[in-house]
Amino acid sequence: MPVKKPSPGELETIETASRDEISALQLERLKWSVRHTYNNVAPYRERCQQKGVHPDDLKSLSDLSKFPFMTKTDLRDHYPFGLFAVPRDKVLRLHASSGTTGKSVVVGYTRNDLDNWADLIARSLRASGVRAGDMVHNAYGYGMFTGGLGAHAGIERLGCTVVPMSGGQTERQVQLIQDFKPQAIMVTPSYSLVIAEEFERQNVKPEDISLKIGIFGAEPWGEGMRAEIESKLGIDAIDIYGLTEVMGPGVACECIETKDGPVIWEDHFYPEIIDPITEEVLPDGQEGELVFTSLTKEAFPVIRYRTRDLTKLLAPTARSFRRIGKLTGRSDDMLIVRGVNVFPTQIEEQVLRDKRLSGNYQIVLTRDGHLDNVEVRCEVQRELANASDAEIAGIARELQHHIKTNIGITTKVSVLGVESIPRTLTGKAKRVIDERPKQD
Repeated sequence: MPVKKPSPGELETIETASRDEISALQLERLKWSVRHTYNNVAPYRERCQQKGVHPDDLKSLSDLSKFPFMTKTDLRDHYPFGLFAVPRDKVLRLHASSGTTGKSVVVGYTRNDLDNWADLIARSLRASGVRAGDMVHNAYGYGMFTGGLGAHAGIERLGCTVVPMSGGQTERQVQLIQDFKPQAIMVTPSYSLVIAEEFERQNVKPEDISLKIGIFGAEPWGEGMRAEIESKLGIDAIDIYGLTEVMGPGVACECIETKDGPVIWEDHFYPEIIDPITEEVLPDGQEGELVFTSLTKEAFPVIRYRTRDLTKLLAPTARSFRRIGKLTGRSDDMLIVRGVNVFPTQIEEQVLRDKRLSGNYQIVLTRDGHLDNVEVRCEVQRELANASDAEIAGIARELQHHIKTNIGITTKVSVLGVESIPRTLTGKAKRVIDERPKQD
Protein backbone atom coordinates (compact mmCIF):
# COMPACT_ATOMS: atom_id res chain seq x y z
CA MET A 1 0.00 0.00 0.00
CA PRO A 2 1.99 3.04 -1.21
CA VAL A 3 1.94 6.18 0.89
CA LYS A 4 1.54 9.46 -1.00
CA LYS A 5 4.29 12.04 -0.49
CA PRO A 6 2.83 15.42 0.55
CA SER A 7 3.33 18.83 -0.88
CA PRO A 8 4.70 21.27 1.74
CA GLY A 9 2.08 21.79 4.41
CA GLU A 10 -0.21 19.06 3.05
CA LEU A 11 -1.08 15.96 5.05
CA GLU A 12 -0.02 12.59 3.72
CA THR A 13 -2.87 10.30 2.72
CA ILE A 14 -2.06 7.85 5.53
CA GLU A 15 -2.44 10.61 8.15
CA THR A 16 -6.18 10.80 7.41
CA ALA A 17 -6.74 7.11 6.59
CA SER A 18 -9.39 4.95 8.23
CA ARG A 19 -8.48 2.61 11.08
CA ASP A 20 -9.05 -0.37 8.77
CA GLU A 21 -6.62 1.05 6.20
CA ILE A 22 -4.00 1.72 8.87
CA SER A 23 -4.39 -1.77 10.36
CA ALA A 24 -4.09 -3.40 6.94
CA LEU A 25 -0.87 -1.52 6.21
CA GLN A 26 0.48 -2.34 9.67
CA LEU A 27 -0.19 -6.06 9.28
CA GLU A 28 1.45 -6.15 5.85
CA ARG A 29 4.54 -4.37 7.13
CA LEU A 30 4.58 -6.26 10.43
CA LYS A 31 4.71 -9.61 8.64
CA TRP A 32 7.66 -8.36 6.60
CA SER A 33 9.50 -6.93 9.62
CA VAL A 34 9.14 -10.04 11.80
CA ARG A 35 10.24 -12.34 8.97
CA HIS A 36 13.14 -10.02 8.05
CA THR A 37 14.33 -10.04 11.66
CA TYR A 38 13.82 -13.79 12.11
CA ASN A 39 15.73 -14.60 8.92
CA ASN A 40 18.65 -12.23 9.47
CA VAL A 41 19.17 -11.79 13.23
CA ALA A 42 20.35 -15.10 14.70
CA PRO A 43 19.88 -14.19 18.41
CA TYR A 44 16.26 -13.18 17.74
CA ARG A 45 15.60 -16.34 15.74
CA GLU A 46 16.91 -18.41 18.66
CA ARG A 47 14.59 -16.57 21.07
CA CYS A 48 11.61 -17.29 18.81
CA GLN A 49 12.55 -20.95 18.56
CA GLN A 50 12.84 -21.19 22.34
CA LYS A 51 9.37 -19.64 22.63
CA GLY A 52 7.99 -21.91 19.90
CA VAL A 53 6.87 -19.17 17.50
CA HIS A 54 7.57 -18.61 13.81
CA PRO A 55 6.77 -15.73 11.43
CA ASP A 56 4.12 -17.96 9.83
CA ASP A 57 2.20 -17.69 13.12
CA LEU A 58 1.64 -13.96 12.57
CA LYS A 59 -1.77 -13.83 10.95
CA SER A 60 -3.24 -10.81 12.78
CA LEU A 61 -1.91 -7.81 14.69
CA SER A 62 -2.91 -9.44 17.97
CA ASP A 63 -0.67 -12.42 17.15
CA LEU A 64 2.34 -10.20 17.81
CA SER A 65 1.81 -10.84 21.54
CA LYS A 66 3.06 -14.42 20.98
CA PHE A 67 6.53 -13.20 20.06
CA PRO A 68 9.41 -12.50 22.48
CA PHE A 69 10.37 -9.04 23.69
CA MET A 70 13.63 -7.25 23.00
CA THR A 71 15.28 -5.25 25.80
CA LYS A 72 18.21 -2.90 26.16
CA THR A 73 20.12 -5.78 27.78
CA ASP A 74 19.76 -7.79 24.55
CA LEU A 75 21.19 -4.88 22.60
CA ARG A 76 24.16 -4.50 24.94
CA ASP A 77 24.81 -8.25 25.07
CA HIS A 78 25.29 -8.28 21.29
CA TYR A 79 27.34 -5.07 21.10
CA PRO A 80 28.20 -3.67 18.63
CA PHE A 81 26.66 -5.25 15.51
CA GLY A 82 25.19 -8.57 16.67
CA LEU A 83 21.54 -7.56 16.09
CA PHE A 84 22.02 -5.97 12.68
CA ALA A 85 19.82 -7.51 9.97
CA VAL A 86 21.86 -6.46 6.93
CA PRO A 87 25.54 -6.89 6.02
CA ARG A 88 27.74 -4.20 7.54
CA ASP A 89 28.57 -2.79 4.09
CA LYS A 90 24.87 -1.91 3.62
CA VAL A 91 24.92 0.30 6.73
CA LEU A 92 25.40 3.95 5.80
CA ARG A 93 25.46 5.43 9.30
CA LEU A 94 25.92 4.41 12.92
CA HIS A 95 24.54 6.09 16.03
CA ALA A 96 24.88 5.12 19.68
CA SER A 97 23.46 5.91 23.09
CA SER A 98 25.67 7.57 25.67
CA GLY A 99 26.42 4.34 27.51
CA THR A 100 26.41 6.01 30.94
CA THR A 101 25.03 2.87 32.62
CA GLY A 102 27.05 0.28 30.71
CA LYS A 103 27.95 -0.51 27.13
CA SER A 104 26.35 1.89 24.69
CA VAL A 105 23.59 0.73 22.35
CA VAL A 106 24.75 0.88 18.72
CA VAL A 107 22.22 1.21 15.92
CA GLY A 108 22.62 1.30 12.14
CA TYR A 109 20.73 2.70 9.17
CA THR A 110 20.51 1.73 5.50
CA ARG A 111 19.78 4.29 2.80
CA ASN A 112 16.05 3.47 3.05
CA ASP A 113 16.20 3.80 6.85
CA LEU A 114 17.76 7.26 6.58
CA ASP A 115 15.18 8.32 3.99
CA ASN A 116 12.29 7.13 6.16
CA TRP A 117 13.79 8.88 9.19
CA ALA A 118 14.12 12.16 7.31
CA ASP A 119 10.53 11.80 6.07
CA LEU A 120 9.24 11.25 9.61
CA ILE A 121 11.15 14.22 11.03
CA ALA A 122 9.74 16.32 8.18
CA ARG A 123 6.25 15.01 9.01
CA SER A 124 6.82 15.83 12.68
CA LEU A 125 7.96 19.36 11.83
CA ARG A 126 4.91 19.85 9.63
CA ALA A 127 2.64 18.62 12.43
CA SER A 128 4.39 21.12 14.74
CA GLY A 129 3.46 24.01 12.45
CA VAL A 130 6.78 24.38 10.60
CA ARG A 131 6.54 24.93 6.86
CA ALA A 132 8.91 24.80 3.89
CA GLY A 133 11.00 27.96 3.74
CA ASP A 134 11.07 28.42 7.52
CA MET A 135 14.38 28.52 9.37
CA VAL A 136 14.97 25.99 12.16
CA HIS A 137 17.65 26.47 14.82
CA ASN A 138 18.88 22.96 15.66
CA ALA A 139 20.37 22.89 19.16
CA TYR A 140 20.25 19.11 19.56
CA GLY A 141 23.71 17.63 20.02
CA TYR A 142 25.46 16.38 16.89
CA GLY A 143 27.66 13.29 16.86
CA MET A 144 26.72 9.77 18.02
CA PHE A 145 23.52 11.09 19.67
CA THR A 146 20.61 10.67 17.22
CA GLY A 147 19.12 14.11 17.90
CA GLY A 148 21.33 16.49 15.94
CA LEU A 149 21.86 14.65 12.65
CA GLY A 150 18.41 13.06 12.74
CA ALA A 151 16.69 16.41 13.09
CA HIS A 152 19.06 18.00 10.55
CA ALA A 153 18.09 15.63 7.74
CA GLY A 154 14.38 16.09 8.40
CA ILE A 155 14.63 19.88 8.49
CA GLU A 156 16.25 19.83 5.08
CA ARG A 157 13.78 17.21 3.79
CA LEU A 158 10.88 19.56 4.57
CA GLY A 159 12.59 22.33 2.59
CA CYS A 160 13.60 24.44 5.57
CA THR A 161 16.83 26.28 6.32
CA VAL A 162 18.73 24.48 9.07
CA VAL A 163 21.02 26.26 11.54
CA PRO A 164 23.28 23.36 12.71
CA MET A 165 24.21 24.92 16.04
CA SER A 166 24.33 21.78 18.25
CA GLY A 167 24.46 22.23 22.04
CA GLY A 168 26.51 24.54 24.24
CA GLN A 169 27.88 28.06 23.63
CA THR A 170 24.69 29.57 25.01
CA GLU A 171 25.63 33.19 24.33
CA ARG A 172 26.32 32.30 20.69
CA GLN A 173 23.01 30.41 20.50
CA VAL A 174 21.18 33.57 21.53
CA GLN A 175 23.27 35.77 19.24
CA LEU A 176 22.50 33.62 16.19
CA ILE A 177 18.79 33.49 17.04
CA GLN A 178 18.77 37.28 17.23
CA ASP A 179 20.79 37.67 14.02
CA PHE A 180 19.19 34.95 11.84
CA LYS A 181 15.64 35.23 13.25
CA PRO A 182 14.59 31.55 12.89
CA GLN A 183 10.92 30.65 13.27
CA ALA A 184 11.53 27.35 15.11
CA ILE A 185 13.99 25.66 17.44
CA MET A 186 14.70 21.99 18.19
CA VAL A 187 16.32 21.43 21.60
CA THR A 188 15.95 19.56 24.89
CA PRO A 189 13.44 21.22 27.23
CA SER A 190 16.03 21.67 29.99
CA TYR A 191 18.50 23.44 27.69
CA SER A 192 15.75 25.65 26.28
CA LEU A 193 15.42 27.15 29.77
CA VAL A 194 19.16 27.88 29.77
CA ILE A 195 18.72 29.71 26.46
CA ALA A 196 15.72 31.55 27.91
CA GLU A 197 17.83 32.67 30.86
CA GLU A 198 20.41 34.14 28.50
CA PHE A 199 17.66 36.13 26.76
CA GLU A 200 16.58 37.39 30.19
CA ARG A 201 20.14 38.37 31.05
CA GLN A 202 20.25 40.43 27.86
CA ASN A 203 16.87 41.99 28.69
CA VAL A 204 15.26 40.53 25.56
CA LYS A 205 11.53 40.08 26.13
CA PRO A 206 9.68 36.97 24.84
CA GLU A 207 7.67 39.04 22.36
CA ASP A 208 10.91 40.30 20.81
CA ILE A 209 12.25 36.79 20.09
CA SER A 210 11.70 35.57 16.52
CA LEU A 211 10.93 31.98 17.57
CA LYS A 212 7.30 30.88 17.22
CA ILE A 213 7.62 27.11 17.63
CA GLY A 214 9.82 24.91 19.81
CA ILE A 215 10.08 21.14 19.29
CA PHE A 216 11.35 19.48 22.46
CA GLY A 217 12.42 15.92 23.18
CA ALA A 218 15.09 13.58 24.59
CA GLU A 219 13.87 13.83 28.20
CA PRO A 220 10.51 13.64 30.03
CA TRP A 221 8.76 16.96 30.63
CA GLY A 222 5.31 17.84 31.88
CA GLU A 223 2.65 20.50 31.41
CA GLY A 224 4.28 22.71 34.04
CA MET A 225 7.49 22.72 32.04
CA ARG A 226 5.53 23.46 28.85
CA ALA A 227 3.96 26.52 30.46
CA GLU A 228 7.37 27.69 31.75
CA ILE A 229 9.02 27.36 28.32
CA GLU A 230 6.13 28.98 26.45
CA SER A 231 6.07 31.90 28.87
CA LYS A 232 9.82 32.55 28.78
CA LEU A 233 10.31 32.16 25.00
CA GLY A 234 6.90 33.26 23.70
CA ILE A 235 6.40 30.10 21.63
CA ASP A 236 4.23 27.03 21.16
CA ALA A 237 6.11 24.14 22.82
CA ILE A 238 5.64 20.83 20.99
CA ASP A 239 6.60 17.39 22.33
CA ILE A 240 8.53 15.10 19.97
CA TYR A 241 9.23 11.53 21.06
CA GLY A 242 11.86 9.04 20.04
CA LEU A 243 14.66 6.85 21.31
CA THR A 244 17.89 5.62 19.80
CA GLU A 245 16.92 1.96 19.78
CA VAL A 246 13.70 2.50 17.81
CA MET A 247 15.03 5.18 15.40
CA GLY A 248 15.79 8.45 17.16
CA PRO A 249 13.56 11.53 17.32
CA GLY A 250 10.45 11.40 15.16
CA VAL A 251 8.79 8.17 16.32
CA ALA A 252 5.90 10.37 17.48
CA CYS A 253 5.17 14.09 17.65
CA GLU A 254 2.44 16.39 18.88
CA CYS A 255 0.33 18.43 16.49
CA ILE A 256 0.28 22.18 17.05
CA GLU A 257 -3.49 22.42 16.67
CA THR A 258 -4.13 20.16 19.70
CA LYS A 259 -0.90 19.76 21.74
CA ASP A 260 -2.53 16.75 23.40
CA GLY A 261 0.21 14.14 23.30
CA PRO A 262 2.63 12.89 20.63
CA VAL A 263 0.97 11.20 17.65
CA ILE A 264 2.66 7.86 16.91
CA TRP A 265 3.54 7.47 13.26
CA GLU A 266 1.81 4.11 13.20
CA ASP A 267 2.63 3.38 9.57
CA HIS A 268 6.26 2.84 10.68
CA PHE A 269 5.95 1.80 14.34
CA TYR A 270 3.45 -0.55 15.97
CA PRO A 271 2.83 0.34 19.65
CA GLU A 272 1.72 -1.80 22.56
CA ILE A 273 1.24 -1.03 26.24
CA ILE A 274 2.08 -3.85 28.63
CA ASP A 275 1.97 -4.41 32.36
CA PRO A 276 5.68 -4.11 33.22
CA ILE A 277 5.39 -6.93 35.78
CA THR A 278 3.10 -9.50 34.14
CA GLU A 279 3.99 -8.48 30.54
CA GLU A 280 0.29 -8.71 29.65
CA VAL A 281 -0.85 -6.45 26.79
CA LEU A 282 -3.14 -3.73 28.16
CA PRO A 283 -6.05 -2.00 26.40
CA ASP A 284 -5.83 1.54 25.06
CA GLY A 285 -6.27 4.11 27.81
CA GLN A 286 -4.63 1.99 30.51
CA GLU A 287 -1.21 3.03 31.76
CA GLY A 288 1.77 0.72 31.48
CA GLU A 289 5.09 0.30 29.70
CA LEU A 290 5.38 1.38 26.06
CA VAL A 291 6.58 -1.31 23.63
CA PHE A 292 7.47 -0.67 19.98
CA THR A 293 7.88 -2.87 16.92
CA SER A 294 9.47 -1.28 13.86
CA LEU A 295 7.58 -1.89 10.62
CA THR A 296 10.00 -0.61 7.97
CA LYS A 297 13.52 -0.63 9.44
CA GLU A 298 16.08 -2.66 7.51
CA ALA A 299 19.44 -2.41 9.30
CA PHE A 300 18.32 -2.52 12.91
CA PRO A 301 14.73 -3.76 13.27
CA VAL A 302 13.23 -4.08 16.74
CA ILE A 303 10.42 -6.48 17.59
CA ARG A 304 8.46 -5.74 20.77
CA TYR A 305 11.19 -3.49 22.18
CA ARG A 306 10.53 -2.59 25.81
CA THR A 307 11.18 1.14 26.08
CA ARG A 308 10.70 1.29 29.91
CA ASP A 309 8.70 4.50 29.29
CA LEU A 310 5.46 4.59 31.26
CA THR A 311 2.46 6.04 29.46
CA LYS A 312 -0.83 5.03 27.81
CA LEU A 313 -2.23 4.89 24.28
CA LEU A 314 -4.89 7.51 23.54
CA ALA A 315 -7.49 7.77 20.78
CA PRO A 316 -6.68 9.77 17.61
CA THR A 317 -7.52 13.48 17.48
CA ALA A 318 -5.65 15.68 14.98
CA ARG A 319 -4.49 12.70 12.89
CA SER A 320 -5.80 9.18 12.30
CA PHE A 321 -3.02 7.67 14.41
CA ARG A 322 -3.15 7.01 18.14
CA ARG A 323 -1.30 9.22 20.63
CA ILE A 324 0.77 8.59 23.72
CA GLY A 325 -0.02 10.39 26.95
CA LYS A 326 2.63 12.50 28.65
CA LEU A 327 5.30 10.18 29.99
CA THR A 328 4.96 9.73 33.74
CA GLY A 329 8.55 8.49 33.87
CA ARG A 330 10.56 5.38 33.14
CA SER A 331 10.17 2.15 35.04
CA ASP A 332 13.94 2.19 35.63
CA ASP A 333 13.85 5.85 36.81
CA MET A 334 11.36 5.19 39.59
CA LEU A 335 12.64 6.11 43.04
CA ILE A 336 11.52 4.16 46.09
CA VAL A 337 11.65 6.46 49.10
CA ARG A 338 10.60 4.93 52.43
CA GLY A 339 8.33 2.53 50.57
CA VAL A 340 6.74 5.18 48.32
CA ASN A 341 7.19 5.01 44.55
CA VAL A 342 8.18 8.43 43.21
CA PHE A 343 9.00 9.66 39.70
CA PRO A 344 11.12 12.81 39.21
CA THR A 345 8.38 14.28 36.98
CA GLN A 346 5.97 14.19 39.96
CA ILE A 347 8.30 16.44 41.93
CA GLU A 348 8.84 18.64 38.86
CA GLU A 349 5.08 19.16 38.65
CA GLN A 350 4.97 20.42 42.24
CA VAL A 351 7.98 22.73 41.73
CA LEU A 352 6.42 24.31 38.65
CA ARG A 353 3.09 24.90 40.38
CA ASP A 354 4.80 27.85 42.06
CA LYS A 355 5.43 30.60 39.50
CA ARG A 356 8.08 32.06 41.81
CA LEU A 357 10.29 29.03 41.07
CA SER A 358 12.16 28.30 37.83
CA GLY A 359 12.11 24.98 36.01
CA ASN A 360 15.60 24.05 37.20
CA TYR A 361 15.64 21.62 40.11
CA GLN A 362 17.52 18.63 41.52
CA ILE A 363 16.51 15.75 43.76
CA VAL A 364 19.25 14.60 46.14
CA LEU A 365 18.83 11.24 47.86
CA THR A 366 20.82 10.31 50.97
CA ARG A 367 20.43 7.68 53.70
CA ASP A 368 20.58 8.16 57.45
CA GLY A 369 20.93 4.68 58.95
CA HIS A 370 18.08 2.74 57.32
CA LEU A 371 16.00 5.78 56.40
CA ASP A 372 16.04 7.56 53.05
CA ASN A 373 16.20 11.35 53.00
CA VAL A 374 15.13 13.52 50.05
CA GLU A 375 16.27 17.07 49.43
CA VAL A 376 14.63 19.05 46.65
CA ARG A 377 16.84 21.87 45.42
CA CYS A 378 15.18 24.56 43.33
CA GLU A 379 15.70 28.19 42.33
CA VAL A 380 13.74 31.41 42.42
CA GLN A 381 12.90 33.25 39.22
CA ARG A 382 15.20 36.10 38.26
CA GLU A 383 12.73 38.77 39.39
CA LEU A 384 12.97 37.38 42.96
CA ALA A 385 16.76 37.53 43.09
CA ASN A 386 16.57 39.99 45.99
CA ALA A 387 13.77 38.24 47.92
CA SER A 388 14.00 38.32 51.72
CA ASP A 389 14.99 35.32 53.81
CA ALA A 390 11.45 35.19 55.15
CA GLU A 391 9.95 35.04 51.66
CA ILE A 392 12.40 32.30 50.61
CA ALA A 393 11.54 30.29 53.73
CA GLY A 394 7.84 30.66 52.94
CA ILE A 395 8.30 29.35 49.41
CA ALA A 396 10.21 26.35 50.78
CA ARG A 397 7.48 25.55 53.31
CA GLU A 398 4.75 25.72 50.66
CA LEU A 399 6.62 23.40 48.28
CA GLN A 400 7.37 20.97 51.08
CA HIS A 401 3.66 20.91 51.96
CA HIS A 402 2.58 20.35 48.32
CA ILE A 403 5.02 17.45 47.90
CA LYS A 404 3.85 15.82 51.12
CA THR A 405 0.17 16.28 50.27
CA ASN A 406 0.29 15.22 46.63
CA ILE A 407 3.12 12.65 46.54
CA GLY A 408 3.21 11.41 50.11
CA ILE A 409 6.87 11.87 51.02
CA THR A 410 8.56 14.20 53.48
CA THR A 411 11.34 16.28 51.95
CA LYS A 412 13.82 18.95 52.82
CA VAL A 413 13.35 21.85 50.39
CA SER A 414 16.24 24.19 49.61
CA VAL A 415 15.23 27.29 47.66
CA LEU A 416 18.41 28.69 46.12
CA GLY A 417 19.37 31.83 44.29
CA VAL A 418 19.27 32.40 40.53
CA GLU A 419 21.48 29.96 38.55
CA SER A 420 22.64 28.06 41.63
CA ILE A 421 21.92 24.65 40.09
CA PRO A 422 24.37 23.44 37.39
CA ARG A 423 23.02 23.80 33.86
CA THR A 424 23.10 21.20 31.11
CA LEU A 425 24.71 22.67 28.02
CA THR A 426 24.65 19.78 25.56
CA GLY A 427 22.07 17.18 26.50
CA LYS A 428 19.70 15.88 29.15
CA ALA A 429 19.56 17.52 32.56
CA LYS A 430 20.75 15.50 35.57
CA ARG A 431 17.75 15.78 37.85
CA VAL A 432 18.49 13.01 40.37
CA ILE A 433 21.62 12.72 42.49
CA ASP A 434 21.47 9.46 44.41
CA GLU A 435 24.07 9.45 47.16
CA ARG A 436 22.63 6.46 49.00
CA PRO A 437 25.07 3.56 49.61
CA LYS A 438 24.74 0.78 47.06
CA GLN A 439 23.09 -2.37 48.36
CA ASP A 440 25.18 -5.55 48.25
